[in-house]
Amino acid sequence: MRILITCFLVVIGMAGAAQQFTALTNSPLVTTPGDSRSVNLVDVNGDGLDDVFISNGLQSGQNNELYLNEGNGSFLQVEGDPIVSDNSPSDGTTFADTDNDGDLDAYMVTWFGQPNFFYRNEGNGAFTHLTDAVTGNTGTHSETAAFGDYDQDGLVDVFITNSGGNDLRNFLYHNTGNNTFAKINAAWMNEQVPSRSANWADYDNDGDLDLYVTNEEQNKNNLLRNNGNGTFTKITDDPTVMESQSSITASWGDVNNDGFLDLFVGNTGNFVPDNNRLFLNNGAGGFVAAAPGPINTDGGCTFGSAFEDYDNDGDLDLFVANGFCNGLIVNFLYKNDGAGSFVRDQDALPSFITPCSYGTAWGDLNEDGFPDLVVANCKKTNVAPQPTHSVFINNGNDNNWLKIKLIGVTSNMSAIGARIRVSTTIGGQALQQIREISAQSGYCGQNSLTAHFGTGASAQIDSISIRWPSGLVQTLGITSVNQTITVVEGQSSGAYAADSNPALGVQVAPNPVHDTINIVLTNTKPVRLGRVELLDAQGKVVLSKGLAHVEAGKHPFQLSAGQLPGGVYALRVVSDAGVSGAVKVVK
Repeated sequence: MRILITCFLVVIGMAGAAQQFTALTNSPLVTTPGDSRSVNLVDVNGDGLDDVFISNGLQSGQNNELYLNEGNGSFLQVEGDPIVSDNSPSDGTTFADTDNDGDLDAYMVTWFGQPNFFYRNEGNGAFTHLTDAVTGNTGTHSETAAFGDYDQDGLVDVFITNSGGNDLRNFLYHNTGNNTFAKINAAWMNEQVPSRSANWADYDNDGDLDLYVTNEEQNKNNLLRNNGNGTFTKITDDPTVMESQSSITASWGDVNNDGFLDLFVGNTGNFVPDNNRLFLNNGAGGFVAAAPGPINTDGGCTFGSAFEDYDNDGDLDLFVANGFCNGLIVNFLYKNDGAGSFVRDQDALPSFITPCSYGTAWGDLNEDGFPDLVVANCKKTNVAPQPTHSVFINNGNDNNWLKIKLIGVTSNMSAIGARIRVSTTIGGQALQQIREISAQSGYCGQNSLTAHFGTGASAQIDSISIRWPSGLVQTLGITSVNQTITVVEGQSSGAYAADSNPALGVQVAPNPVHDTINIVLTNTKPVRLGRVELLDAQGKVVLSKGLAHVEAGKHPFQLSAGQLPGGVYALRVVSDAGVSGAVKVVK
């Protein structure tokens, strides 16, 4: 059963113009208590809107939460589905399309010696528990998991961290197809240390995914460089792996826009604050510690972290979630100065105080081009009450933006591991920003799979380059800002694509249109994932509607066009099945 939840955004009085976010209130998203762990902002039903999944981890067992985004200020709370009914002590969760059928599947780990859970998406946001898949019958003390296609065979694999029990070794499972996985045994996985986060990223820019694993209890962290042949080399002489601390989270992001991924590492003592670390990529296969500054001197008992450009000024900012600490606990938001140095922003959120925070994630929940923030809160002690979640809606500003949704064809369909490079001119300075599509953005967190770029006052994107996990490099030319575009691997993205697929056709009637565009899609092969897009005369997407699992045949759709000015537009379908020819629409 699914329950309609209407969400009201209550505007809190601002003490000053600097406040960037408004707290979400009067919704079960922020009033339902739980001992929460993971936050994943993922589109589970293929409608183009990010939904919210939150795992709960009481030792005695607790159901998880899934909220389907309705796009109009309301959510559907999912009840009765297996993914919210396992009553397990859940921990980290990762989503990706494991079987390349056009929807996001889920792998969720547990602690306290319980089995982990693999959930196959049935195509409409409903899930089936595959009981035998990936440690499904073996008790674990797992912390989190991360999907990533380390051998670039078009299927996402999964790495699992463990921190307790009799066997502390981590797991790597290779995807062999049809949601079956084979355990990989390698010497570098025999280390018996308690691990927390696992984050895939191509830190050395050689085209394959490397892996960073944080270890707690005063152990050194692990950096595993991908050798490109399905094996890894453990790096031992880099600053990122030479300190013995209790590290919980790690997040990758190019903080100084030099084309190389930098690394944030979050640490904690035993209810005692510890300083975090920022390591800058030297571009030569290694890292250097960043100069002292708030981001690595503020202390904190850090559990979650995630990079995102929350003010759309063209550089990555950082949110840090703190928990399990003595005294008053506050979370940290750091603003990037554009050169990779950070200052603590203590005005953007209506409140930074938390009972105890765990995972965190960014995503544009209301589709206004500005990333919103969700934080999972947890019980500070066994006797503490179960807290509620925190959701902060971005108020926006005058800066521009671009969002890019990728659909893999030869690569894994959810494009995990793809790298996007966007070139813009901001303030008279040529700037290149990169994003990698990732199934984990920190510890127990997953940012939206739709890549987000802030462009400041820049009114156009000069160029876009996409390096797919398959190795294909795809380029797009000048692109308008303030829109979401969909790019299919290997296919043109122009308004009137030269490589349109005759298996896809669209008709509009009546035409000219008024307030509603009535569309009929005719497809001779199934559409597993895509969007109906309406473009203006400049090629900018002004309206779109997500498509998922459309079988062959004729299918009616509607787009509401009442807010559009009169003019001539182009309508097309962009999907894994190809790009349709464009139809001229007159309003």
